[in-house]
Amino acid sequence: MSESVIEVRNLSKVYRDFWGRPKVRALNSLSLDVKKGEIFGLLGPNGSGKTTTLKLLLGLLFPTEGQVRILGRPAEDVEKNERIGYLPEESYLYRFLNADETLDFYGRLFKMSSAERRQRRDDLIKLVKLEHARKRQLKEYSKGMTRRIGLAQALINDPELVLLDEPTSGLDPLGTRDMKDMILELRDRGKTVVMCSHLLADVQDVCDRIAILFRGELKVLGSVQELLEAKDETQIMTSHLSEEAKREVEEVLKKHGATVKSVSHPTATLEDLFLRTVAESESRPGRRFEPGERPSTENA
Repeated sequence: MSESVIEVRNLSKVYRDFWGRPKVRALNSLSLDVKKGEIFGLLGPNGSGKTTTLKLLLGLLFPTEGQVRILGRPAEDVEKNERIGYLPEESYLYRFLNADETLDFYGRLFKMSSAERRQRRDDLIKLVKLEHARKRQLKEYSKGMTRRIGLAQALINDPELVLLDEPTSGLDPLGTRDMKDMILELRDRGKTVVMCSHLLADVQDVCDRIAILFRGELKVLGSVQELLEAKDETQIMTSHLSEEAKREVEEVLKKHGATVKSVSHPTATLEDLFLRTVAESESRPGRRFEPGERPSTENA
């Protein structure tokens, strides 16, 4: 097994009212690991605990129970954040700075030298494809351009771990494709990426493993391919066949000059899995993910 970048053990978070009485249990005994070099998707309906989990990882909140370790350190150790990049759902950047000035400003927060800041700035602007707009003030940027410069800002410190909250929110199809390509490139560069998203197709396209939360509890955990594969069905892809050959069984395909290109299990979509998980969680409250289990492949 590869090294764990994030280790979460029996993590619970209870929000309390003014008088200290329990008000909302946002997380309930969450346990999971994120491995080095993978893209991990954190999914769930609104109020399922995704944002709370991210804030606990960053040390912005303290857990009620349980432990979190990131990059080998406790989550409350603020020094670990120098090795983390974070893109929030809304990027709160200075509107009157341009891209060069924005990245230079955040580079100074990490005490980079002038030469290092210039090099990182140029590399990141190229990565997010903003060379044509690097001198324009951010107030003139579209939503897609703002997300791009937000990602560049999150990467200014060359982090080992990148946390992305709704990275494709508000992007058009071209911008969405570019953002997903950049996320895949981060993995190719050896980064570990954790992303939250409501756009299930985006998660299905880029994530290696996913976790689905519902009302603060872990319901599904595993690789995208394994979770979506229908083990009880088999599909065969061949070269072109005549109508006569299509009626033949696999044993006589060679007789008709066909080559079996692949034999595999058909897969559902992540949307199917997500909706089914939510429906099952509502009908069976209290059931949580158990290691080794597989979600049902039957329609909800």
